[in-house]
Amino acid sequence: MKPRNAATLIIVRRDRKTPQVLMGKRNSGHDFMPDLWVFPGGRIDRSDFRAPFATDLTPDVAARFEAHVPKARGRALALAAVRETFEEAGLLLAKKVPVRPLAGPWREFAAHGAAPDLEALDIVARAITPPMLAKRFDTWFLMADAERLVSLDREPDCGELEEIAWVDFDDAIALPLPAVTRTMIGEAVSRMADPSRPRPFMRFGSAKTKFSHL
Repeated sequence: MKPRNAATLIIVRRDRKTPQVLMGKRNSGHDFMPDLWVFPGGRIDRSDFRAPFATDLTPDVAARFEAHVPKARGRALALAAVRETFEEAGLLLAKKVPVRPLAGPWREFAAHGAAPDLEALDIVARAITPPMLAKRFDTWFLMADAERLVSLDREPDCGELEEIAWVDFDDAIALPLPAVTRTMIGEAVSRMADPSRPRPFMRFGSAKTKFSHL
């Protein structure tokens, strides 16, 4: 099965004694990773290719996307991560703008008078899930500071995740996590310590994992 294009957002809060990461618990009724703690994210929607934004990707992030995927898809991946963070966690990585009517998946986002702040995003890693899985994803893991959120408070009546929490990174590792999420927590910690760190590209195979860099 061909992997679906997807993006995930790691949001880091630095206003506490130690940095914290946003984690969300998936509902027990999900057929994919029920009851596990994850970062908000999901697959690209067609609307992500034409959604308006307040700020664009930085030149470095745009160039890294373009080295691997078409320019339009790279930006759409970034927009998907921002949209899914709103849909799953009720948080807006955005700038305040005049309210404008939009149709489709971006309607509720725009209704809050907000447009995505893509400049806030950095790339942490990319991973492709194994071929034996019923659902496969080619996922880009992005990171942003919580100070770029419109608010730290979850928007009312928003959020598909059963629970969200700001968690110290050491405590996050102890949660019930998908294996790739555990790996990405470590990558996020390493990137905060060394922003020049190479960004891993992991292809999980049936027998072994292939590693390269973005």
